[in-house]
Parts: sequence; C-alpha cells; structure tokens
Amino acid sequence: MEDNIENIEIIVKHWSNSSDNDYNTMQNLIKSGDFNWALFLGHLVIEKLLKAHFAKNNHKHPIFTHDLLRLASKAGLNISKEYEEWLDDITTFNINTRYDNYKQNFYNLCTKEFAEIWILRIVELRQWLIKTL
Repeated sequence: MEDNIENIEIIVKHWSNSSDNDYNTMQNLIKSGDFNWALFLGHLVIEKLLKAHFAKNNHKHPIFTHDLLRLASKAGLNISKEYEEWLDDITTFNINTRYDNYKQNFYNLCTKEFAEIWILRIVELRQWLIKTL
C-alpha cells in the first residue's frame, strides 16, 4: 500500500462514512439491549473517525491499530485529559468483546446503566471528532 495519498479526501470520507454506518448499527444494538456489542461498535465508531483524522493530518493511510489513544496521538490531535481517559477505556471494549477469556466478564459489566454512560461519552467524542475533522 502506498504511504502518501494524492486525494486524501476520498480516504477521509471512506473512514467517516464507515464510522457513520457503525454508529447507526450501534444505535440499533442499544435498542435491542445488546449493550456489549453496542459498546464494541462504539469503539469502531471512534476508531474510524480517528483514522480519518490520521489520514487528513498525515496524508497517509492510517496505522494498523485499535488503540484509540495511540491513534489520537499519531493523528496529532490535541485532546483533554478526560478524553484521553475515555479513549483508553473505550479501547478495552474492543479487546473485551473479541477474546473469549474476557467476553463473559465484559457481558456482565455491560448493564443498561453502564452502557448508557459510555454511549453518551462515545456520542460526545464522535461529535467532537466530526466537528474537528
């Protein structure tokens, strides 16, 4: 894959549109009560917007990582300490949903109340990332 990209807007739009699709799926999962999977998709929503920022700011394809804090740093974003903490926690939603030895604990953690808190944070981060894109 070529590092530098001539038409960066195509790549940025790809990541942004893919994030929007995942956001809609996340909303449907919340409605159905599948909170652990909704949070997993919430991670992807944020990851893809961070990858859009990375591409836009670096004129390169995004790095291969699911670590949101690392992506934000490599994208050159200036984020608050609170958002850093949220990104670090949201990164665990990816790991906890993928790997069998973590799945049951994460499933048990994902009550409606827990999910509501984190979905609100994901929505806030999403809005900020879209605004700054």
